Amino acid sequence: MIYLDHAATTPVRHEAIEAMWPYLTGSFGNPSSRHELGDEAARALAWARSEVASVVGCRAGEVVFTSGGTEADNLAIKGIALARPRGRHLVVSPLEHEAVLESAAYLARHHGFAVSEVEVDGGGVVHPSALAAAIRPDTALVSVQLVNNEIGTIEPVAELAAVAHEVGAIMHTDAVQAAGHLDLRIGALDVDAMSLAGHKVGAPKGTGALIVRGRVALEPVLHGGGQERGRRSGTENVAGAVAFATALRLAEAERVDTVARATRQGLALREAVLAGVDGARLTGDADRRLPGTVSFVFPGTSGEVVLLELDRLGVTCSSGSACAAGSSDPSHVLTAIGVPADLAQTAVRFTLGPTTTDAEVADAATAVAHAVSAVRAIVNP
Repeated sequence: MIYLDHAATTPVRHEAIEAMWPYLTGSFGNPSSRHELGDEAARALAWARSEVASVVGCRAGEVVFTSGGTEADNLAIKGIALARPRGRHLVVSPLEHEAVLESAAYLARHHGFAVSEVEVDGGGVVHPSALAAAIRPDTALVSVQLVNNEIGTIEPVAELAAVAHEVGAIMHTDAVQAAGHLDLRIGALDVDAMSLAGHKVGAPKGTGALIVRGRVALEPVLHGGGQERGRRSGTENVAGAVAFATALRLAEAERVDTVARATRQGLALREAVLAGVDGARLTGDADRRLPGTVSFVFPGTSGEVVLLELDRLGVTCSSGSACAAGSSDPSHVLTAIGVPADLAQTAVRFTLGPTTTDAEVADAATAVAHAVSAVRAIVNP
């Protein structure tokens, strides 16, 4: 199998498994318990918090462990908006993960917030001028992802944050797809909150964090025991936090090599597919993108059928966000950047990872040409 779906999830690193194993076995205490087992778990949790904080350049107390990116996005959008003493207006990009879009829609339905979607260009880039046009004096929160999960477009988040801060709005970014690929230092990005997910960097699924600056008020979404300084109740997943911190640290240490390899391999895949498949079209910005995320539309096909044929040929990839898999609707990301709905239904996304080889990239490109040709013969006999 050639696995080219790392944006959906990554294999768990052996180092992460080894780091978390003691907290699944002998050191199983509840970190809130005041005895030796509990104290041992609390120390492990504090270590994990410090490790994450060192990667993103924040204080340890600004790390809130969550069950993943979706919870982090929900907590950021709902928690920050509901805690703001001023403003009932939100601005999001139309390319955001459903966790952001649905959270904003929830606030509009149940709490009277107005929600604006900022315009994007044909490559999926949110320009500062577009945000300036969408923002209002009563804007409480702006949320624009650092990297799009379907087309790989990188947003100018620091520039957007400057626009948001001019009117006193809080800036949140979903950086789930950026970890291990881009600089996550929260100061360099100038954001007030950032979402991360462990299973994108080699930690188990169900792990992640919301980084929220200490000056930002946060209304909890989960209530109960008051864990995570009252911001996220529930007994902490100590083993998961340790695994996430371990994997994130390793991904950051490997980042320069990862980007260099992905740049070479992504360009090779891109050129081979565009040359080998008649009518293939790259989606997303040609330059402002994660190099290892390569997405296409193939006119005259069905993306889902192409996926099935590629799977039969031993290539594992996707048609877009794994969270939207099974939906019959065209990708909201592709339609937002101007791709017609029928063409959006032909999309296929390839995302490379740390174990991807040059030979696999070459074999995958050959398989894509075969798969598209076979599907076109069926769809257009």
